[in-house]
Amino acid sequence: MTRKKILGSHVKRLLSGVSAHGRRHLSEVETDLLQTELLLEEAVDKLTSSFMAIHSAVGSRQEAIDRLLAGGTPTPEDSARLAAMSGEIGTHVNTAITSMQFQDMTSQLIERTLKRVTGLREFLGTLDEHGAGIRADTGSDEIVERLGKVSMALAIQSLELRSVLRKSVEQQHLESGDIELF
Repeated sequence: MTRKKILGSHVKRLLSGVSAHGRRHLSEVETDLLQTELLLEEAVDKLTSSFMAIHSAVGSRQEAIDRLLAGGTPTPEDSARLAAMSGEIGTHVNTAITSMQFQDMTSQLIERTLKRVTGLREFLGTLDEHGAGIRADTGSDEIVERLGKVSMALAIQSLELRSVLRKSVEQQHLESGDIELF
């Protein structure tokens, strides 16, 4: 094989590797961001529902509360509804707290996304680092050697990055145990 063909082969392999690595990590970043958006939407919907339910529970008992504040005597129905109010509000507050735990899962997704972006930046920095020493008059043997080294360094970086990135997002709910998403 001629030197030109060997050099072309190494350049092709390097560029294909960079492209595949970049696309793979950017696809994962996109997936993590979409999952984060879905989690936030769900959490906000649940929080809104919980707070509206609390408002409704308090509002529906306001007449009995107003009678008590005015010195009146509550009816047996008022007493029963007021007694049940604490438990009902407690249930809605627990639902709101569970919804707020989605913040932990979104933080994990954002942290994982930032690791991917940092890994991709380091990956591209490795290309720059190895390419900086190549001059216009560098011989093809040296270029082939450098390309081999950069390909090996990039493959190692890619494996290291994949090994530190967890594939799932986990949360332990206070009332429902462990959950694992994605």
